Amino acid sequence: MTLANDVDLLLQDLGVPRHLYSQGSRAVRSPLTGETIARVLDATVSSATEAIARAQHAFLEWRTIPAPQRGELVRVLGNELRSAKTALGRLVTIEAGKILSEGQGEVQEMIDICDFAVGLSRQLYGLTIASERPNHRMMEQWHPLGPVGIITSFNFPVAVWSWNAALALVCGNPVIWKPSEKTPLTALAVQALFERAAAKLDGIPAGLSAVLIGGRDAGELLVDDPRVALVSATGSIAMGRMVGPRLAARFARSILELGGNNASIVCPSADLDLAVRAIAFAAIGTAGQRCTSLRRLFVHYSIYDAFVGRLKQVYASVRIGNPLAKDDVLVGPLIDEMAFQKMQETLAEARTFGGIVFGGARVEEKQDPAAYYVTPALVEMPAQTGPVLRETFAPILYVMKYSEFDEALALHNDVPQGLSSSIFSTNMHEVEKFLSARGSDCGIANVNIGPSGAEIGGAFGGEKETGGGREAGSDSWKAYMRRVTSTINFGHDLPLAQGVRFDID
Repeated sequence: MTLANDVDLLLQDLGVPRHLYSQGSRAVRSPLTGETIARVLDATVSSATEAIARAQHAFLEWRTIPAPQRGELVRVLGNELRSAKTALGRLVTIEAGKILSEGQGEVQEMIDICDFAVGLSRQLYGLTIASERPNHRMMEQWHPLGPVGIITSFNFPVAVWSWNAALALVCGNPVIWKPSEKTPLTALAVQALFERAAAKLDGIPAGLSAVLIGGRDAGELLVDDPRVALVSATGSIAMGRMVGPRLAARFARSILELGGNNASIVCPSADLDLAVRAIAFAAIGTAGQRCTSLRRLFVHYSIYDAFVGRLKQVYASVRIGNPLAKDDVLVGPLIDEMAFQKMQETLAEARTFGGIVFGGARVEEKQDPAAYYVTPALVEMPAQTGPVLRETFAPILYVMKYSEFDEALALHNDVPQGLSSSIFSTNMHEVEKFLSARGSDCGIANVNIGPSGAEIGGAFGGEKETGGGREAGSDSWKAYMRRVTSTINFGHDLPLAQGVRFDID
């Protein structure tokens, strides 16, 4: 069976109409082999505008439905995802190149956020606020915001949609999804599962969820349409520099999840066995194509040689290949040739700054000449400079020595990005300082685990050029709603705030 046939069976099982992936002009290629597995239809300006109009119409109805009833739709969607976990997870592997356990894990993450959102649908709490005026009560309410645009990247083709969609739906908002042009099939599959869930309930308005397949133009339509109240966009910092100002120009809201250049500090007191395992997954897993992948590593000089030697052993022995062909594979391919070329250019640049490169070569797969499998690269750098200051979406880990903890902390923070971070230490002073206001300047700060592998219960996002957005757990739901402060006078007098007097005859 060819990969295209496998995809066809999966999509049919997931309920995707065949014409949506067989009659289009946009070729979809699997990074596992480089072969074309489908041809999808791009949204036109007309069809995209119609989808946004349907979403706006659905919003007017959906916002009036009690939040617990909105949660019921998300509960049913979660059950559909449970039933489809194996098929959808395999599709993620084929389209994004992840190993099978990561494909399954991404679908599990969707299920988890649905569970979270169902509970949240009964907890959209406001405040009762003490008024300075007698016989007055103040309260805070949260109301639905409007249609939400979701722009996702290839590396988490379905999970990031669910972070946004599950919360947006229980908060009373329709969603319009522009997936990466590199991974449109998983989006079509999720939309089919959503429609299957909606069909099982009464009173679900049409147009509550839509998918816009296409390139940059499709994303721009979402960003510029005044009916789209919020756009949550995941991608590069360059993308964020364009999206943010355009949304701000029309006073729309944004949730920006942009680049990461994540670092870990390995201290002398660290459990080195644990640190090796955690760093290997964080730096090598998903072929270094997570926004939370580990990019920079600061190791104390007293343990540097021994620790880096152990890492090199791991790097030399990690199992690389097609996860559908080999059961024990830990690292799949880069997404495409462009990613491979960028990796090679970056390694060449690192050498010009004195970097010593271990690994980083292409693994030639005779049966897959158009696929790009690489050995992960460990680069010993004399200083944090050149390519170390920016994110390259590939398995490149820069390793540097440090002497004093404050030196390592300053280097850790001395990059424009601020997504995720971690420290490996059993020294309470180092750990607490790392987590304090004087410590990591990232949105995620971990202790004795790597910077990747976030759970949905906590808010996900970062600071500085990472964009400042927050998705998933905690109180991230507030971004999808509008706040109303209301004051009620239940007396017969009219005292004014701040003691203002305004007496009329």
